[in-house]
Amino acid sequence: MNLDTLENLGLNQREISTYLALLKLGSASIRDIAAQTGINRGTTYETLKDLAGKGVVSYFPKGKRRIFSAEPPEKLLELAEEKRQSLEATIEEMKIRLIPQLNHLKPDFSAGNVRFYEGDSGIEFVLKDILNTVAQQKEREYSVFSSKLIRQHLYRPFPNYTQQRIRKNIKVRVIAIGEGGEDAELSERKWIDAKGRMDASYIAIYPPKVAMISLGSRNYPVAVVLDSPEIAAAQQIIFETLWSTL
Repeated sequence: MNLDTLENLGLNQREISTYLALLKLGSASIRDIAAQTGINRGTTYETLKDLAGKGVVSYFPKGKRRIFSAEPPEKLLELAEEKRQSLEATIEEMKIRLIPQLNHLKPDFSAGNVRFYEGDSGIEFVLKDILNTVAQQKEREYSVFSSKLIRQHLYRPFPNYTQQRIRKNIKVRVIAIGEGGEDAELSERKWIDAKGRMDASYIAIYPPKVAMISLGSRNYPVAVVLDSPEIAAAQQIIFETLWSTL
């Protein structure tokens, strides 16, 4: 029997053991429950009080003693439903009030608005951040400057990135520096004919953020993410101006 689900209801292992013992015993005293679980009587009493507070155990007096009974297992389902409703209300409260209020406490710009990532795991995090951020916006679209040399390395840690983007119905416009680049659904591409030396670079504009990815020695990827509506807006103007001329 897999009882891990009960832990998600806020029951610890001692409470689960006590509840199961009561189910087997029916009605029982603290002494009998403690003997069944192997937990000392003082701890058993405190555990039973906690379970009673959660509504899954009840008791009645019998002389000078208390006799405890487990509520039917269906009570656990009711407890889960109560937690679900409470969590939904909490999420809604966070969306409407708490998160906006917390964001007002942040300075307009600080060192926390600039984040550095490196290696394949870091690049994967940035790529996922692009998708997650854009997916929450009304206009699901972002813009990219991408050079030829970085393309074979960019999606190495996230090979199904394009499929995920399409699944989320996110559109991308790319100004490609140098020839090549894949044709994909929900994607538009224009090219700049690069002559001479060309470095590996990738700039994604997904307001309020801008991500800049490049390659270090031995093709080691590094990234900087700026969380700044002003910088993102300026980069978007540059992109739109150049896009209209190509």
